[in-house]
Amino acid sequence: MARKNIIIEKSNYIPPAQLPVEIVERKGTGHPDYIADSISEASSRELSKYYLERYGAILHHNLDKVLVVGGQSSPKFGGGEVVQPIYILVSGRATTEVTTQGGKENIPIGPIILKATRDWIKKNMRFLDPDTHVIIDYRIGKGSADLVDIYTRESKYPGANDTSMGIGYAPLSPTERIVFETERLLNSPKVKNELPAVGEDIKVMGVRKGNKLTLTIAMAAVSRFVHNVQEYLDVKENVKKLVREHASSLADLDLEIYVNTGDDPSRADRGGVYLTVTGTSAEHGDDGATGRGNRTNGLITPFRPMSLEATAGKNPISHIGKLYNVVAFQAANEICTLDHVGEVYIKLISQIGKPINEPLLAYIAINAPEDVATRVKHQAEEILSNHLDKINTLWEKFLKGEVTIF
Repeated sequence: MARKNIIIEKSNYIPPAQLPVEIVERKGTGHPDYIADSISEASSRELSKYYLERYGAILHHNLDKVLVVGGQSSPKFGGGEVVQPIYILVSGRATTEVTTQGGKENIPIGPIILKATRDWIKKNMRFLDPDTHVIIDYRIGKGSADLVDIYTRESKYPGANDTSMGIGYAPLSPTERIVFETERLLNSPKVKNELPAVGEDIKVMGVRKGNKLTLTIAMAAVSRFVHNVQEYLDVKENVKKLVREHASSLADLDLEIYVNTGDDPSRADRGGVYLTVTGTSAEHGDDGATGRGNRTNGLITPFRPMSLEATAGKNPISHIGKLYNVVAFQAANEICTLDHVGEVYIKLISQIGKPINEPLLAYIAINAPEDVATRVKHQAEEILSNHLDKINTLWEKFLKGEVTIF
């Protein structure tokens, strides 16, 4: 087992649930930032599959610079139309040329990215048509690879391609769990079947003061399913009811729930209510970019330490901005299962060029009584070491979409 430079201490963090206030946010499936993250990752995943199938290795690439430029629409009760398409630009770097024993081969980067983007939209957005509502473009920096050279110097653990950090913690606080599951609930197949007017663009902001949790939900309503103001207001009330029932089952908090607080029903569908044709605010001019949304565990948590790295779209072989964030959260969750451990924070720091399983520093903070923290120290170190030594197999989970990264 390689040297891991692990430091373990008793945590001096106060668990957010014990603080007088807490703020948590989640951006959901149809939010422009979530769309950007998703397309970054879908493009990387499909390109990785192509590299692997054709050359037996995932070649260097980072497609972590997707920009979603908002379009314009004209929604109205019972219908409406998109009048200016959303513009999506996939940007980054990739291996575009490969030298094999048979000579040089060009990689069809464009077709791979365009198909990955369209496929993600079709699978996740019910009413956003990638052929008529979206213009998809790409600007990829060119790179080349010599397969003979790659296989000659290939090692079990590649060198980190950046000096960067990954941060994770566990478990979620009650507020964090409620915010996360509220968005997942509203974007679940069950709710979409029961309330088809609930669009995919869901943003949930949770603010807890003492035992009172205020949830402010921004929900894009799909105009074809809403025929007047009263129907729109009924959808909002049904959403509040569903959220209250589910949140109440997760924690005993005094809930206050608001949906689309910017509404002015007196103006009806003349800009007074949050109507969309496609279910996303991107049709209304809202923009998005990779890395501006949720962190690796699917939340934005200003009361926790966070890495600002964009995990989506980075290569799954050697990019620390992706790998260390996932490892930190996975290891923290496992350490939390040890007896009497209340909370765990992990921070991993890499050095460019050094093997990815050998961080410059691996820091574990354990929130537990002093005797417990001392007793589980060896177990915690072993857990993190094991996760680091399995880091070179994470790419398989990324390619299967089995790892949450936003």
